[in-house]
Amino acid sequence: MRLILHTAAYWLLWRVQQAMPRTAALAKAEFTTLRLRLLKVAARVMESATRIRVAFASACPDADLLRAIVRTLKPAPT
Repeated sequence: MRLILHTAAYWLLWRVQQAMPRTAALAKAEFTTLRLRLLKVAARVMESATRIRVAFASACPDADLLRAIVRTLKPAPT
């Protein structure tokens, strides 16, 4: 089971790295750096019936990059 979870986490970080704009400073970063800069971010999550909103602190240096990644990974409307 742990191997499956680790494989899923690796695949998720690989997909985030692929979705990142090539001009971003973190485009060729190691997974440890991605984890520290993108996943360990303090944010307020607000859930409603139809959407999930994430509010970053005004001092978050990578908020624009996170928004660009989410826009890239967002599925197309059906």
